[in-house]
Amino acid sequence: MKMNLQIQTQSLSTHFPLPPFPPKPKFLQAKPTPSFKLCSSLSTVSVPPTKTSHKPFPAEISRTIMELSSIGTLSTLAQDGWPLGVGVRFAVDAEGTPVLCLPQPSPDNRSTLHVQWFDSVWKKRFGESADVDNLYTVDVQRVLQMEDLNEDGVWVTSSDYKNANPDPLRNSAEEIVNEINTNNREDVHRFCNVYVDLDFQVSEAKMIWVDRLGFDLRIYSPQKGVFDVRIPFPREVTDEKGAKSSFNGMSQLAWEVEKNFHAPDFEKVKQLKKIVYSGGR
Repeated sequence: MKMNLQIQTQSLSTHFPLPPFPPKPKFLQAKPTPSFKLCSSLSTVSVPPTKTSHKPFPAEISRTIMELSSIGTLSTLAQDGWPLGVGVRFAVDAEGTPVLCLPQPSPDNRSTLHVQWFDSVWKKRFGESADVDNLYTVDVQRVLQMEDLNEDGVWVTSSDYKNANPDPLRNSAEEIVNEINTNNREDVHRFCNVYVDLDFQVSEAKMIWVDRLGFDLRIYSPQKGVFDVRIPFPREVTDEKGAKSSFNGMSQLAWEVEKNFHAPDFEKVKQLKKIVYSGGR
């Protein structure tokens, strides 16, 4: 997943229709409290959910991405007007606010504001202290969540972003996915035949993500190509134990349906997403 922290927001507005927003963000003036903020838009990349995809809302996905990420690109304009992107590390606080540590002043003086900020958020993320004179916070005014540059993005308001909760499985999702792909390959393949309405043979299938509402599979077909499909859990889960329990129950049911021991009493998934370029397997 890709993440951009963008100080200048007008460049995005030329490519995506924006809802009405306040005037162009400006740096906040100093206050008695020991913090300054940089105003920006935030861009995250993931699969935008639909009403029938049984996925978390865009704000939740954005919060989850930010919780799991620690490296991004800080984009601004140089003094001569040319765009400038710098790789940065970042942490997020309880509301998803990004905290950056810039080791030296930015070449663009218009975006250089040293902030005084408690470095507890930074310590929690990286296990080390940071010079408070080099810490910056990003005031997230809106979030553009998009799957790729060829499709429309979804705008998330600042309030929705801050009020959303990151997915409860975020810290264990990768481990669950790896475990299932290693130990339950037959079950994953069976899911494609039982829970998904397909008109082609699947040569390979693997899980690529799991969250509180379900999981995503990537399926391969020599005739049709590569697809992603979303399979929902029977009910929402709240932790790793619940996710594994739901998966095991679905595996047992799929086996019984395949052996004609149990009639399918569920609606098959019909929504597939064609992957034009998967970027490797």
